[in-house]
Amino acid sequence: MDRHQQLKTYLQNNPGAVGKVVDYDAGIDRLFPLDFTSANAELNTEIIADTQRFTNWVSDKLKANNCRYGIGGYMEHRTIYAVSAHFDTEDEPRRLHLGVDIWGPAGTPIYTPLNGKVHSFQDNNNLGDYGPCIILQHNLDGLILYSLYGHLSRKSLEGLTIGMAVKKDQQTGTLGDNTENGQWPPHLHFQLMFDIEGKFGDYPGVCKYSEMEKYRANVPHPGLVLGF
Repeated sequence: MDRHQQLKTYLQNNPGAVGKVVDYDAGIDRLFPLDFTSANAELNTEIIADTQRFTNWVSDKLKANNCRYGIGGYMEHRTIYAVSAHFDTEDEPRRLHLGVDIWGPAGTPIYTPLNGKVHSFQDNNNLGDYGPCIILQHNLDGLILYSLYGHLSRKSLEGLTIGMAVKKDQQTGTLGDNTENGQWPPHLHFQLMFDIEGKFGDYPGVCKYSEMEKYRANVPHPGLVLGF
């Protein structure tokens, strides 16, 4: 059984082991799918390059559609990353998004959905980067899984220690604003990985399109845990 099937089997057999990542009531709260590919004609480089205008655009979308969060992004080929050199390489730019983004107000509480421990954390303080990021490690009946939480507030890193135990539904942080989260509209980048590949407080959240299958093998769909 490969690791993707192991994860699906564990989650199916242990539904009570999975908690929340954000506060969400499926009976009340609505989610708005946000498209950041070239198909979205409403967005242009001027809006995306202006963090406040971009923030206002996201907020207006959620308000107009009466949605609590914006959501989307797994394996989405995003043109918006052209605004930051952080995603450029000599041979091929990184544009394929590996996590699921949850867009909401700064200060929104973020929780761990699974029992585990703190693997690593750091402030990736570069334009377009994660800003404050936490990586947790989980042992699911022998299957090791890592979960990554990017674009948090700097306050989220206070008091953390490597190896610290975390419990399902424990608040682990809050969404950062655009002055501390890599200069993005407030949102969570949530990502799962089987192998952390020696990384510390960081793991690629965007890859080259040509590397899709390599990363797909290591990065399962976050929706398996999110349950939206």
